[in-house]
Amino acid sequence: MKQETALRLKSCVKDVLPSTTKTCIWIIKITLGVSLAMMLLKFFNILPYISDFVSPVFRIFGLPGSTALAFVSGYFVNCYSAIAVMSTLDLNWRELSILCTMVMCAHSMFLETPVLKKTGASAIRMVIVRTLSAFILGAGLNLVLPGEPVQAQASLSEAISVGPTGEVTFLQALLDWAKGALKLVVMMICIIYSLNILQRILQEFGIMDSIANVFKPLMLAFGLPANTVFLWLVANFIGLGYGAAAILDSMSRNALSPRDVKLLDSHICISHSNLEDLLLFTACGASWWIMLLSRWIMAIVLVWEQKLEFFIADHRRAANNL
Repeated sequence: MKQETALRLKSCVKDVLPSTTKTCIWIIKITLGVSLAMMLLKFFNILPYISDFVSPVFRIFGLPGSTALAFVSGYFVNCYSAIAVMSTLDLNWRELSILCTMVMCAHSMFLETPVLKKTGASAIRMVIVRTLSAFILGAGLNLVLPGEPVQAQASLSEAISVGPTGEVTFLQALLDWAKGALKLVVMMICIIYSLNILQRILQEFGIMDSIANVFKPLMLAFGLPANTVFLWLVANFIGLGYGAAAILDSMSRNALSPRDVKLLDSHICISHSNLEDLLLFTACGASWWIMLLSRWIMAIVLVWEQKLEFFIADHRRAANNL
């Protein structure tokens, strides 16, 4: 019995290695390229110029104009960059909850969009959906949350510069990036291989079915197929970067249909990383339940909108076949 179990475990590892290696290399290339580009944007202090164009709009969300820099930093870089800017601003819980919800909807756009595209989603659609979802939730929360929205638009000059100080040379910035990138690559390799091997083992021994049964009511509420539960858990607890490898592995084995993947993408494109990022923003002073529930509601709307598109496409196809 033990020998049979060991053979099955060995088979799981052996089967998953080729496809996982290929996916891992692709994700690392994307990650390194994007992170280098973002380092250059920060070093040469380009992000504040970009935020100048969007800062007037932020009054719609009940936010001072200086928060545009935090949103733009998160949009193009990551949540940590947004937090670095937010820490220099004097924001109350209401403003933080709105801003952090928007950042969680639309962050790391240059990294996560290629990941979603690789799973079969339209890159343009994902950018539009995530950006509009951030704006819609920001405006909606401004209307329903208690407290007074900002009346005067603060100057962007109040925000901290995310560029270098005069003491930091380009070579030093490049070396710091290389050290951080090396640590990130090692961590990504460990996590990606571990997740894909774990997923294959859970399926081999029938544990995935038990997990799916536990979360079936929640998947039903979200409008997601039960067979997406593991990938949903991965995206929510670890994120899209690592979850993509597991999704691509499932697709390569035809464990998920293209429609199942599109429904999952519609949900996780704005609702993922609901552990680390959510805790980080909560520690900054934002309300965790507002950030979580508002994005879940938007995710449900997006999933059912995608289902409506499937229904219309099927109806037209049936009509054409008559």
